[in-house]
Amino acid sequence: MDRGSPLADPGRSIPETPDSIQETPVPMAAPGPVHRIHRAQEWPEPPTGGMIAPMSSPRPSPPASPAHRSTAGPVRATAALAAASAVLLILVAVAWPPLLSFDRWAAETLHRSAVREPGFVHVNRVLTDWVWDPWTMRILIAVAVLWLWQRRERLLAVWVAAATALGALLQTLLKSAVGRERPQWPDPVDSAHLAAFPSGHAMTATVACCLLLWLVRLHGAQGRLWFWSVAAAVVSVIGVGLTRLYLGVHWPTDVLAGWLMGAGWAAFSIVLYERLVRSRRSRRD
Repeated sequence: MDRGSPLADPGRSIPETPDSIQETPVPMAAPGPVHRIHRAQEWPEPPTGGMIAPMSSPRPSPPASPAHRSTAGPVRATAALAAASAVLLILVAVAWPPLLSFDRWAAETLHRSAVREPGFVHVNRVLTDWVWDPWTMRILIAVAVLWLWQRRERLLAVWVAAATALGALLQTLLKSAVGRERPQWPDPVDSAHLAAFPSGHAMTATVACCLLLWLVRLHGAQGRLWFWSVAAAVVSVIGVGLTRLYLGVHWPTDVLAGWLMGAGWAAFSIVLYERLVRSRRSRRD
């Protein structure tokens, strides 16, 4: 060890360190429990500029009732039939020339054929005067009403009878309002009375067949019974219209109006019953 070093002489004191360079002891924190931060559980603070509304998922809309779901399609069909009937009625009322030209051409073509075929004219007269006559259709409705009454389905029976009667009244009012003349021929093969628009035979057959099909379906018709019921209704509705055209007592648009208005009125009657009567029964049950 160097003799000049202070540590070499035991009796020699070590000079004190200046205050500016003295080390200050750092106090130690008392031991305590360790706090762990779970960041996943922290909620973010809202910004200072405003409040953030809590996010909420949209509430699902309540489901439609079974009665309303089952009548959605018929309601749209009723509206479409009503719109088509209104358009045709307006075109006939204002005597739209293209429509009148078509009516005249079709009626003259069919009349020339009827004059040459007296045997086929006779077949058409039997079909239109007996098989598909309006009173034949009303008798079928009356039988259905009596059957419903015996089954104690009194409200349904009254509804069908009222729909048929009001359909006939609507037809008469339309004929009087439009006042369209029937085709006039120098050599007619048949005759008819009252105004032409709409065809009473076509409208009555359409209303009756639609209501009868509805009743058949209501009482569980399926398979072959339903197939043949639909086939008979379609043949009757189309057939009676064609017979009126072939016999020269209607313009084509008269028959078309009878089909559209008859189907529209029957659809309206059915939808109204389903909404007012069957829906109340389902809610009550």
